[in-house]
Amino acid sequence: MLDDSDVNRVGVTGQVEFDSHTSDVVEYAVALVNDVTAGERHGRPFAAPAGAALVAAVRAAVSPDRDPNRPNAADAAELAGWAMRLRGVVELVDRGDVDAACVELNAIMRETEAVPTLSRHDGEPWHLHFHGSDVAWALSWAASMATGLAIVLGNAAIDRLGLCNAPACDRVYIDISRNGTRRFCSTACQNRVKAAAFRARKAQPASPNF
Repeated sequence: MLDDSDVNRVGVTGQVEFDSHTSDVVEYAVALVNDVTAGERHGRPFAAPAGAALVAAVRAAVSPDRDPNRPNAADAAELAGWAMRLRGVVELVDRGDVDAACVELNAIMRETEAVPTLSRHDGEPWHLHFHGSDVAWALSWAASMATGLAIVLGNAAIDRLGLCNAPACDRVYIDISRNGTRRFCSTACQNRVKAAAFRARKAQPASPNF
């Protein structure tokens, strides 16, 4: 899915192509933002988790860690703070203010000390990460997620990133489909909109026949 070495691009078929690491990182970022930031979700208010629930949400949103003690409560709280910053970037993109989104994302990458670094671990070949090898857990994830989103903002795929178009939902979506028509965070929200449109059509009075 997303690899730090992945480069977002739109292929000749029109389908967005990511290398596996970049795709994973972007999807982790979207999952994290959706699961730990407050707002609305699937038509209902959504409260940001706290305490043990926050640790569980962060652990579920990101790749399994080699250290079973990660993330701890401090890690989860720190990464949730970065997730709020990343949500702000997506909100700017959704409003069409790409300039402000890029300025903010540049600031996040500087603050997280994002830097391309070749790394080899766990029997894997050398591959590219977007953070230093000795960076703290939460900061390393924040740097990677910010850089993954920067790849999206820096090319034609930017119009495939935004906030759910369903009423009472502000969760993030990233569309990597071939036709690029996704505008909802989930099938649940897409079905809500379809059902509402169907009910509205049924409620319209029938046209008289002459």
